[in-house]
Amino acid sequence: MSQIKQISSTLKKLLRQQNITYKEIARHLSMSEANIKRIFSTHSFSLERLEEICNIINISLSDLFLIAQKQQDQLTQLTIEQEQQLVSDTKLFLVAVCVRDAWPFREIIRHYQITELECIRLLARLDKLKMIQLLPNNEYKLLIAQDFRWIPDGPLEQYMAREVISQFMASGFNSEHSFRFYLRGTYSQSSIEIIQRKLNQLTKEAALLNQEDAKLSLDSREHIGLLVAMRPWELSRFAQMRK
Repeated sequence: MSQIKQISSTLKKLLRQQNITYKEIARHLSMSEANIKRIFSTHSFSLERLEEICNIINISLSDLFLIAQKQQDQLTQLTIEQEQQLVSDTKLFLVAVCVRDAWPFREIIRHYQITELECIRLLARLDKLKMIQLLPNNEYKLLIAQDFRWIPDGPLEQYMAREVISQFMASGFNSEHSFRFYLRGTYSQSSIEIIQRKLNQLTKEAALLNQEDAKLSLDSREHIGLLVAMRPWELSRFAQMRK
């Protein structure tokens, strides 16, 4: 795929994730919807036009180029088999998490109870699962996009619901880099769509920052968990009081 086609494809994905239509882009840019469709279908973007569209989704041109470069040929969703193998083997899952965060081989075996031989074999399994491309000297190329999605109700999502989220929420959230805030409301459809777009953008920005920070030493980074969730919901005690 040519670079401009890759950039166009990446931009389309980012727009879809924020539920932004060609019609909305046309309105923002004071153009016809037909012209916007033509620009995307022919990939005939000027830098100025690209920047204007990026402004709609609150990212910079450089961010778009970086995302396009990193996501080229990367997986955005695993298969059932890949997810099942991860959740069935704690060490394999741990190494998969480490490589997603660009940990060097030596740092993995220095920080965790994994021998050098075990780590080599685990990296080879990830290579076989097409999650990384194993390179000489235990280097690797990540083949998973930072913002890859779980299969709905698949092994990873079930594991997260069963094991991860309960542990994550069982904290007082009182440390320096902790944050917890619950908000409820009664929203119109348009407001719900705006909130969804902003939450999608937040997850994209968090994934991009993790990608950018991968070049830093581990000593200058910190493990952080971020849970973003929303759904139609009312407290059961309140719902029981409805007429």
